[in-house]
Amino acid sequence: MKRQMASSFMTTNSPTISSPLLQVRNLRTSFGTPDGKITAVAGVSFDVNPGETLGLVGESGCGKSVSALSIMRLVPNPPGLIEDGEVLFEGVDLLKISDKEMESVRGAGIGMIFQEPMSSLNPVLTIGRQITEPLGVHLGLGGAAAESRAAELLEMVGIADSRRRLDDHPHQLSGGQRQRVMIAIALSCEPKLLIADEATTALDVTIQAQILELMKNLTSQTSTALLIITHNLGIIARYADRLNVMYAGKIRESGTAEQVYLRPNHPYTVGLLNSVPRLDRPSTDRLDPIEGEIPDPANLPTGCAFRPRCRWATAQCETVEPDLEQYEDRQMVACFEAKTVSDSVGVALQ
Repeated sequence: MKRQMASSFMTTNSPTISSPLLQVRNLRTSFGTPDGKITAVAGVSFDVNPGETLGLVGESGCGKSVSALSIMRLVPNPPGLIEDGEVLFEGVDLLKISDKEMESVRGAGIGMIFQEPMSSLNPVLTIGRQITEPLGVHLGLGGAAAESRAAELLEMVGIADSRRRLDDHPHQLSGGQRQRVMIAIALSCEPKLLIADEATTALDVTIQAQILELMKNLTSQTSTALLIITHNLGIIARYADRLNVMYAGKIRESGTAEQVYLRPNHPYTVGLLNSVPRLDRPSTDRLDPIEGEIPDPANLPTGCAFRPRCRWATAQCETVEPDLEQYEDRQMVACFEAKTVSDSVGVALQ
């Protein structure tokens, strides 16, 4: 069974990289609310290498999207505030450059596909206008040249009759077509990093698969790095080279997709995997959901934030928060009972 599961991972061709394209270090972002300050991202650190696909996975409210918005410096202030950390893109700290310099990074250096295309696309502007705008800003293209490039981009993302579609408005397109337009806009200036924030959540399964294959193929062709943010473990298993598992604003486990899926070390990762139906098990088997609820971010429990929902919690977990540390020369994990968890569930999950 282990051999069958391993074959489903697209990790064998991961690029060999000398230095990361993106380095996030101790990123901390909070929001002011009537109930007090809420820390949405609490000291997150990770790298994205050129040409690789990194997954950021976790339940809603764990800090995935806020991490992406912080990287792009799109957190609204107020009520949001990037309190601390570094976001090094090609060695330049994006948190320290001017707003004008950051504008040149968005689109040209880092492209982003947002969760809901209908709210991201301007309803009163044509598709052509919205694609040609970044071409003019970042590449200096205008007129016929920009329009020709926009049509090529629509064809590249699989939209037929592209010249005519340039005159359409967002409401004239289907959900899948709007998402393809968002991908075309994000890739228009050939960025080195593409962030896909829940880019397929609102789509049906068939269109979702088409969009994911499209993104993977396009990033492979252009050597663009891809950061996929999702709560869908199936997406990560098929498309990611590495993944980070987030919970309550922090990364709790990270490693290659194959490592984490075949040998999870954190109780939260185990809970996520056990909550997913598996074709290799009897149809009568019941899912094993994670007990309890996501903690209130304004009132997190002491010690490990996952402790109230953890079946392996000990007295130490009540008072001390574990750090994210390397475990057995493999993935990183923030858990005092990582070995116990790994030994208990490793065989069963394989």
